[in-house]
Formats: sequence, structure tokens, C-alpha cells
Amino acid sequence: MYLNSAFLAHFMLKERLRHMGVLGCVSCIVGSVVIVIHAPQEHIPNSIQGIWTLATQPAFLIYVAAALSIVLALILRFEPRYGQTNILVYLGICSLMGSLTVVSIKAIGIAIKLTLEGISQIEYPQTWFFLTVAAVCVVTQLNYLNKALDTFNAAIVSPIYYVMFTTLTIVASAIMFKDWSGQDASSIASETCGFITVLSGTIILHATREQEPVNALGTVTWYDGESIKSTEDAHFITLHNSDYFE
Repeated sequence: MYLNSAFLAHFMLKERLRHMGVLGCVSCIVGSVVIVIHAPQEHIPNSIQGIWTLATQPAFLIYVAAALSIVLALILRFEPRYGQTNILVYLGICSLMGSLTVVSIKAIGIAIKLTLEGISQIEYPQTWFFLTVAAVCVVTQLNYLNKALDTFNAAIVSPIYYVMFTTLTIVASAIMFKDWSGQDASSIASETCGFITVLSGTIILHATREQEPVNALGTVTWYDGESIKSTEDAHFITLHNSDYFE
């Protein structure tokens, strides 16, 4: 889906995607597919209390504390300074919050399933807690994803966000459900190779974005969404005060 978004942004929105950018997109998708194929099988409990027990275990609480600390650091310290120049700031917030969103949605899904089967989960406070966490995480995630799309090229945002979100979601689920304990050496090696491929693709995409030319100060680019107009068809604005270019 995200690879399609990158190519649609290139062809329909006229956002430039270099050849190395295409290679980066393909590397990200291939690496993510390898990780997903060899990811451990999840063992989801069949009750909201079981989910709550897993969510309050020390290992997962440490992950939640680390994720929230990084998110707060990105929002309070790094976003004002680097949010407009480094794509990883916004996408880091989205991906970390997204990993918590997936866990909360799983708990809500179990509660809904049990309720439809006649075992009501509405009276349990854990159900409403997970619902609140999911709502907060989704709102935060969408807010910073929109900021990333408004600031950076959509052809670059989509694959990088897909990679970071998928990786962190797998890590969060593995810590919470302890699915990695049954992994053999070949699966672990395959997942490691997939992660290295994903990381390489992300680096290529980020390096490609940094090589994009920037318009010099004092120049005006005419763009109407279709094509660059010729000087005969263009309308010019004369600026007599040089302070406009400061």
C-alpha cells in the first residue's frame, strides 16, 4: 500500500522520486515482508483480564515508559528545532504511538468479540482504559502524520512510516505476548536480514531526499498543478523592496 502511495505521489502529485528513491522503496517493502513472514506467531488471550495481565508485566511497562519518554522528547525538544527539516521526528512520534495503538485495538477487539458472544466486557474498567488509550494514540498519530505529509514529500513519508510503524509494532507485540521465545535460529537470522534491508532502504530514501535541489533565495517558481508555464503565458509580480527576500 505504501509503495503504491509513493509511486502515485510521484506520478499524480508530480513529487520527484529519484531512481535511488525507487530502490529505497523496494528495499523497505522487501525487508518488511521478510520480517512479517518470519515473525513469531502471536498467542492472544481470550479475555480482557488476560490482556491486562500481559500489559502490566514489567517488560512491557518498560517498553511503554521508553516509548512515551521518547515521544515526549521528540515533541518538546526535537520538533521545534528539527521538525521542519528531519522527517524522522514526526514519523518517530507516529510509529511509537502506533505501536501502542495496535496493542490497545487488539484488547478492544477481544472485548467486542466476547461481548457479541454473550460474555459482556463492558463492566470491566480495563475495557474502557484500553479504549481511552487507543483514542489518544490514534489522534496523536494522525495529527503528526498529517504534519509529516504537509512538510515532506509524500513519496518519502509513506515507505519510511510503513517501515518504522511495522517494526515497532512487531517489537511491541513480541514483548507483550512473548512470542520470540519459540523462535529458531533460521527465523531469527531471516528477521535480522529483513531488518537490515529495511534500514538500508530507509537510509537510501532519507539520503535521496537530502539531495533534492532547493530553490535559491529571491527566485519564484511558477507551478499551477499541471505544468511550468512559459514566460509569454506567465504573470509576473514586481517587487521593489529587497526586504521581501530576507
